[in-house]
Amino acid sequence: MTADRDPRRPSERRRDPQPLLRRRIASGRGAMEQPNATGDGPLRLDVRFWVLVVAVGVAGGLFGVALTAVLDAVVHLAYGGTVAGFAAAVQEASWARRLVVLAVAGLVTGVGWALLRRFAAGRPADLDDAVWTGTGELSFRRSSVSSLLSMVAVGAGASLGREAGPKLMGAVSGSLLSRWAGTPPEQRRLLVACGAGAGMAAVYNVPVGGALIAAEVLLGSITLPVVLPALACSTVATVAAWVYLPVQATYADVPAFPVTATQVVWALVAGPVVGLLAVAWTRLVGWVSEHRVRGRWAALGPLVGFAALGGVAVAFPQLLGNGQDLAEGAFLGTVPLGLALVLVALKPLVTALCLGSGATGGLFTPTLATGAVLGVVLGSAWELAWPGGPAGGYALVAAAAFLAAATQAPLSALVLVVELTRTADSLVVPVALAVAGATVVARYVDGYSIYSARLPRTAPTADGDEPARRVEGAG
Repeated sequence: MTADRDPRRPSERRRDPQPLLRRRIASGRGAMEQPNATGDGPLRLDVRFWVLVVAVGVAGGLFGVALTAVLDAVVHLAYGGTVAGFAAAVQEASWARRLVVLAVAGLVTGVGWALLRRFAAGRPADLDDAVWTGTGELSFRRSSVSSLLSMVAVGAGASLGREAGPKLMGAVSGSLLSRWAGTPPEQRRLLVACGAGAGMAAVYNVPVGGALIAAEVLLGSITLPVVLPALACSTVATVAAWVYLPVQATYADVPAFPVTATQVVWALVAGPVVGLLAVAWTRLVGWVSEHRVRGRWAALGPLVGFAALGGVAVAFPQLLGNGQDLAEGAFLGTVPLGLALVLVALKPLVTALCLGSGATGGLFTPTLATGAVLGVVLGSAWELAWPGGPAGGYALVAAAAFLAAATQAPLSALVLVVELTRTADSLVVPVALAVAGATVVARYVDGYSIYSARLPRTAPTADGDEPARRVEGAG
């Protein structure tokens, strides 16, 4: 049994560096006892570091603006619309035009990514690896070209998220500025994570959610030396992005749903179910990452994958794009149950198809959209037994739970859904219940996230191509 600490001994949690007020308060504890407010440790948040945080935030916001402008230009060229009106522009386009656009985009991006893998091999461009196992070093050349190709793919209608490019370029900003300033690896990793969160915050107008992505997902720490720079960086990036991007919420038309008893009980029951389905989705992501097209056929993989998506989209054009319009329709209660039953199966499959073809893109919004239509299905079934909950409310709760379980980031998922809608706080109790239940089940059953499932192996494959996914426990 461990003896109680002698109150006369100095605390193990001394602040370093020391606060400006050297005289401690009357408690007699000569240190900061609150666990999240202890010393900076190797991070050393000095004046130079804070200047870098602001600079990374500005750069992350402007990269988000530039890449969104590229995305708008691609959507306008392909369908005559913009990201804000993507669904309407796609619906008005003929199936033949959609198929041609996707095939051309697949050819262009496939050749581009194949050339990158050949001529920029060894240059780091994997954000998660750079933060989790590396020193925060990222290649500007490879990352910038890959981000541009990703925006072309998403703008043409590939079922991938648009956040991958802005997150990566925000992270690259942190990597380059920390290299220029000569910061130690600990600070560099923090700046890279802050830059990634800032890039996401900028394009979705979610400063707190972006900060939590940096802290909870990338760094796994909710201490002040992590949260403060992450929040400052994401906020600066969000404000910088307002020069081009809208100030309102991404899902601005979602009403504030009332809390009902049936929804609270449904959240308790549905959370574990959503968690199990999120495990299946995460495993699918891992499988297609392991078996994506490689070698001599890598340049043609996106062409075939995007064309196949275009073929499926002849009947279901809602599958095109990252899924933002699909999620909004589910939140507004305009997705019929029959269509939701089809899309809840097809959306993850076509997203996995695009990912397995060798394309690079995000999974945030496709995951959110899948969770939203899953909520339509599960909520409709629940309403048969205990009616009284709004359809959009079920979709919103399930979207947060599915995102939380798939990312293993419950706080980030909850806050992101609130910030994306600015109205979901009315459902914060059922959202929190479902998020907790889904994340616990996913963590207990499997423990992977859609980010860790995509991690590369530590050794290259036999064909000399980029490494495949690391498999824990593999001999």
